[in-house]
Amino acid sequence: MSKKRMPKEQQIVNKFQTITKEAEPKPKIVKNCARAFLVGGAICTIGQIIQVLLVKNGFPEEEVKTWLPIIMVFLGALLTGIGIYDKIANFAGAGTVVPITGFANAIVAPAIEFKKEGFVFGVAAKMFTIAGPVLVYGVGSSVIIGIIYYLIQMFM
Repeated sequence: MSKKRMPKEQQIVNKFQTITKEAEPKPKIVKNCARAFLVGGAICTIGQIIQVLLVKNGFPEEEVKTWLPIIMVFLGALLTGIGIYDKIANFAGAGTVVPITGFANAIVAPAIEFKKEGFVFGVAAKMFTIAGPVLVYGVGSSVIIGIIYYLIQMFM
Protein backbone atom coordinates (compact mmCIF):
# COMPACT_ATOMS: atom_id res chain seq x y z
CA MET A 1 0.00 0.00 0.00
CA SER A 2 2.83 2.38 0.73
CA LYS A 3 4.32 1.66 -2.70
CA LYS A 4 1.21 3.09 -4.36
CA ARG A 5 1.35 6.28 -2.24
CA MET A 6 5.01 7.03 -2.89
CA PRO A 7 4.64 7.82 -6.58
CA LYS A 8 1.71 10.18 -5.87
CA GLU A 9 3.61 11.89 -3.05
CA GLN A 10 6.64 12.14 -5.30
CA GLN A 11 4.48 13.69 -8.02
CA ILE A 12 3.24 16.30 -5.56
CA VAL A 13 6.81 17.07 -4.48
CA ASN A 14 7.95 17.33 -8.10
CA LYS A 15 5.02 19.59 -8.99
CA PHE A 16 5.75 21.80 -5.97
CA GLN A 17 9.41 22.10 -6.96
CA THR A 18 8.42 22.99 -10.52
CA ILE A 19 6.01 25.68 -9.36
CA THR A 20 8.54 27.22 -6.97
CA LYS A 21 11.25 27.31 -9.65
CA GLU A 22 8.87 29.06 -12.04
CA ALA A 23 7.77 31.60 -9.39
CA GLU A 24 11.29 32.31 -8.15
CA PRO A 25 12.68 35.60 -9.49
CA LYS A 26 15.66 35.16 -11.76
CA PRO A 27 18.80 36.82 -10.43
CA LYS A 28 20.24 39.59 -12.55
CA ILE A 29 23.84 38.62 -11.94
CA VAL A 30 25.52 40.90 -14.48
CA LYS A 31 23.46 43.92 -13.39
CA ASN A 32 24.10 43.23 -9.68
CA CYS A 33 27.84 42.74 -10.25
CA ALA A 34 28.06 45.94 -12.28
CA ARG A 35 26.26 47.92 -9.57
CA ALA A 36 28.47 46.45 -6.84
CA PHE A 37 31.60 47.19 -8.84
CA LEU A 38 30.59 50.77 -9.62
CA VAL A 39 29.45 51.71 -6.10
CA GLY A 40 32.36 49.93 -4.39
CA GLY A 41 34.71 51.67 -6.81
CA ALA A 42 33.02 55.01 -6.15
CA ILE A 43 33.49 54.58 -2.39
CA CYS A 44 37.16 53.76 -2.92
CA THR A 45 37.53 56.70 -5.31
CA ILE A 46 36.06 59.03 -2.68
CA GLY A 47 38.66 57.68 -0.25
CA GLN A 48 41.40 58.32 -2.78
CA ILE A 49 40.16 61.87 -3.36
CA ILE A 50 40.19 62.52 0.39
CA GLN A 51 43.73 61.13 0.58
CA VAL A 52 44.95 63.39 -2.23
CA LEU A 53 43.27 66.42 -0.65
CA LEU A 54 44.89 65.71 2.72
CA VAL A 55 48.35 65.34 1.13
CA LYS A 56 47.88 68.52 -0.93
CA ASN A 57 46.91 70.42 2.22
CA GLY A 58 50.21 69.59 3.85
CA PHE A 59 49.41 66.53 5.95
CA PRO A 60 52.39 64.17 6.21
CA GLU A 61 51.88 60.79 4.50
CA GLU A 62 52.00 58.92 7.83
CA GLU A 63 49.23 61.11 9.28
CA VAL A 64 47.12 60.65 6.16
CA LYS A 65 47.30 56.88 6.70
CA THR A 66 45.77 57.47 10.12
CA TRP A 67 43.18 60.09 9.20
CA LEU A 68 41.78 58.50 6.05
CA PRO A 69 40.28 55.40 7.74
CA ILE A 70 38.91 57.62 10.51
CA ILE A 71 37.20 59.89 7.97
CA MET A 72 35.82 56.95 5.94
CA VAL A 73 34.44 55.22 9.04
CA PHE A 74 32.88 58.51 10.13
CA LEU A 75 31.27 59.00 6.71
CA GLY A 76 29.93 55.43 6.73
CA ALA A 77 28.51 55.87 10.23
CA LEU A 78 27.04 59.27 9.38
CA LEU A 79 25.37 58.02 6.20
CA THR A 80 24.00 55.02 8.11
CA GLY A 81 22.68 57.26 10.87
CA ILE A 82 20.76 59.50 8.49
CA GLY A 83 19.46 56.54 6.45
CA ILE A 84 21.35 57.09 3.20
CA TYR A 85 23.78 54.14 3.45
CA ASP A 86 20.92 51.62 3.50
CA LYS A 87 19.52 53.07 0.27
CA ILE A 88 22.96 52.84 -1.34
CA ALA A 89 23.31 49.26 -0.08
CA ASN A 90 19.90 48.30 -1.52
CA PHE A 91 21.07 49.58 -4.89
CA ALA A 92 24.64 48.26 -4.84
CA GLY A 93 24.41 45.11 -2.75
CA ALA A 94 27.86 43.75 -1.94
CA GLY A 95 29.54 46.87 -3.32
CA THR A 96 28.93 48.59 0.01
CA VAL A 97 30.09 45.73 2.21
CA VAL A 98 33.74 45.45 1.27
CA PRO A 99 35.06 49.01 1.80
CA ILE A 100 35.75 50.32 5.28
CA THR A 101 32.44 52.18 5.21
CA GLY A 102 30.69 48.81 5.22
CA PHE A 103 32.35 48.05 8.55
CA ALA A 104 31.03 51.30 9.97
CA ASN A 105 27.57 50.42 8.69
CA ALA A 106 27.79 46.97 10.31
CA ILE A 107 28.50 48.60 13.67
CA VAL A 108 26.04 51.51 13.53
CA ALA A 109 23.00 49.82 11.95
CA PRO A 110 22.32 47.34 14.81
CA ALA A 111 22.97 50.10 17.36
CA ILE A 112 20.33 52.30 15.72
CA GLU A 113 17.91 49.40 15.38
CA PHE A 114 18.03 48.55 19.09
CA LYS A 115 18.28 52.08 20.56
CA LYS A 116 14.73 51.96 21.89
CA GLU A 117 15.76 49.09 24.20
CA GLY A 118 18.06 51.45 26.07
CA PHE A 119 21.73 52.26 26.02
CA VAL A 120 23.11 49.21 27.84
CA PHE A 121 20.78 46.42 26.68
CA GLY A 122 20.04 47.96 23.31
CA VAL A 123 22.82 49.99 21.76
CA ALA A 124 25.80 48.62 23.69
CA ALA A 125 24.68 44.99 23.65
CA LYS A 126 23.64 44.81 20.00
CA MET A 127 26.26 47.08 18.44
CA PHE A 128 28.69 44.27 17.68
CA THR A 129 26.23 41.52 16.72
CA ILE A 130 27.32 41.64 13.09
CA ALA A 131 30.84 42.98 13.34
CA GLY A 132 31.73 41.17 16.57
CA PRO A 133 32.79 37.88 14.97
CA VAL A 134 34.84 39.78 12.40
CA LEU A 135 36.65 41.62 15.18
CA VAL A 136 37.20 38.45 17.23
CA TYR A 137 38.65 36.44 14.37
CA GLY A 138 40.55 39.41 12.96
CA VAL A 139 42.23 40.20 16.27
CA GLY A 140 42.79 36.52 17.04
CA SER A 141 44.40 35.75 13.70
CA SER A 142 46.56 38.89 13.85
CA VAL A 143 47.85 37.83 17.28
CA ILE A 144 48.70 34.36 15.98
CA ILE A 145 50.45 35.79 12.92
CA GLY A 146 52.31 38.27 15.14
CA ILE A 147 53.56 35.47 17.38
CA ILE A 148 54.68 33.42 14.36
CA TYR A 149 56.44 36.47 12.92
CA TYR A 150 58.13 37.16 16.26
CA LEU A 151 59.35 33.56 16.53
CA ILE A 152 60.68 33.58 12.97
CA GLN A 153 62.54 36.85 13.61
CA MET A 154 63.94 35.49 16.87
CA PHE A 155 65.46 32.42 15.23
CA MET A 156 66.83 34.16 12.15
